[in-house]
Amino acid sequence: MGRAFEFRKARKMKRWGNMAKTFTRLGKQIAIAVKAGGPDPETNSTLRSIIATCKRENMPKDNIDRAIKNAMGKDQSDYKEVTYEGYGPHGIAVFVDTLTDNTTRTVADVRSIFNKFNGNMGTTGSLSFLFDHKAQFTFKKNDEIDMDELILDLIDYNVEDEYDEDYDEDKEETTITLYGDPKSYAQIQKALEEKGFEVAGEFTYIPNDLKDVDAEQRATIDKMVEKLEEFDDVQTVYTNMKPEEA
Repeated sequence: MGRAFEFRKARKMKRWGNMAKTFTRLGKQIAIAVKAGGPDPETNSTLRSIIATCKRENMPKDNIDRAIKNAMGKDQSDYKEVTYEGYGPHGIAVFVDTLTDNTTRTVADVRSIFNKFNGNMGTTGSLSFLFDHKAQFTFKKNDEIDMDELILDLIDYNVEDEYDEDYDEDKEETTITLYGDPKSYAQIQKALEEKGFEVAGEFTYIPNDLKDVDAEQRATIDKMVEKLEEFDDVQTVYTNMKPEEA
């Protein structure tokens, strides 16, 4: 298992713990995909991938269909993807991914939390050297899969040879997560789908410079992340804080 898996597992419960907020966030992603490529998942690969994520997160089909229909309405808000970055308490780097229809509101909300915790927001790209931007693809493992052969088939798309394998006790199934070059997102998705996999894809940030903290510092940073995640516009919060050892 790689460091990407470690951070993905650490974020999973916080990111998807509240079902209502999860569905709201996925609904916004559907809206962006529909606006960009239309409502038909057969011809809109981005929408198809988001629907796969919705299914993985147990979002009811009625909710998915309603989100697609709403995205087609003339009065549907246009969401934008905006990332904010800066330093939180104790020098921890913080990336905040958002989907917003009002950037003035969102930046004010995010800045208020940075200020509350004595942090400082930076300019776009100021923390890029601390994180690796990755395309991430998750799909159900089957008995026929040969991971070495699969990765070799995808090598032209700069897919990493290190992958994550995660067993879900509730669903009694194992999923595989691959990481690759964000620029090759569409090609990787297409190649996996042609091999018969239903792929849930997204972009993620993996910290490459981990910072140790003590228990008190960790509690403060965790509190900041929780406050950021309370905003409906916030999709995911990334930090370079070293995960707590089990």
